[in-house]
Amino acid sequence: MTINEAINHPEATLIDVRTPGEVAMETVPGAVNIPLDEVPTRWEEFESMSRPLVLFCRSGNRSGQALMFLASKGIEDGMNGGGASDVMIHKM
Repeated sequence: MTINEAINHPEATLIDVRTPGEVAMETVPGAVNIPLDEVPTRWEEFESMSRPLVLFCRSGNRSGQALMFLASKGIEDGMNGGGASDVMIHKM
């Protein structure tokens, strides 16, 4: 599945790992905000989210870190959507 297909999948969960302040400046409609620093204490929430999981941040760096952490917990089916603006470009 391509990132474009994942972002537009009807069952996709878009997860924004930016801070609430960053989200307030640029919001992706329908995205769930779980800041990167909360992922270690909230990782179990990801297990019940509908798939595909698409994580994003400002540039793709923090979403990549979140995906590595989730993989260490056995959640290996997430995708890195890159930056919020990238997700918005792909979102139809």
